[in-house]
Amino acid sequence: MHCDALDLRNFYASPLGRHVVAQIHGKLAAWWENVPKQDILLGIGFATPFLESFECETFAGMPPGQGVIHWPREKPGRVFMCEDGALPLPDCCINHILMVHSLEHAEHPRPLLREAWRVLVGGGSLVVVVPSRAGIWARSDGTPFGFGSPFSPGQIDDLLRSSMFIPDRIERALLMPPFHGGIAMRSAGMWEKLS
Repeated sequence: MHCDALDLRNFYASPLGRHVVAQIHGKLAAWWENVPKQDILLGIGFATPFLESFECETFAGMPPGQGVIHWPREKPGRVFMCEDGALPLPDCCINHILMVHSLEHAEHPRPLLREAWRVLVGGGSLVVVVPSRAGIWARSDGTPFGFGSPFSPGQIDDLLRSSMFIPDRIERALLMPPFHGGIAMRSAGMWEKLS
């Protein structure tokens, strides 16, 4: 079961949500620092908060169980509804895919990954953001990372390999406790330096 799109939007509008975007976007910027403007980046799940700073063509596919929210604000929409295992796209048309709040909610994650494989161009890249089975965020109902099925590094590696992907790296993020308070937010930088 997917989280509700309105709840996700509200979370990412909060100070804690903005911290999450900053931390994850820092990793994304390092991985995708030289993405050409003509490339196409597809976000699957609820990836829109992470897509806004990329200069390439960006689109977002959101599952019906989550719902769809117009994006980007005050511009023509670049969002479409899609089932987990059926992207309404031709083969080999996407350069980069970012899955956020997607894989851990998919009833059948392999068909979702196989669809990602199908639409990626040769040499394309996939980044999957999932909650860690050992992490405190997966145990908190106060964030969207506390819902769905978290993964261990070995589980995500096996799942990606069984779906024809070659994992390049697995990195951790969000080491601060998932608390919505002033003290937690003021100490966030200290926690994140531990990674």
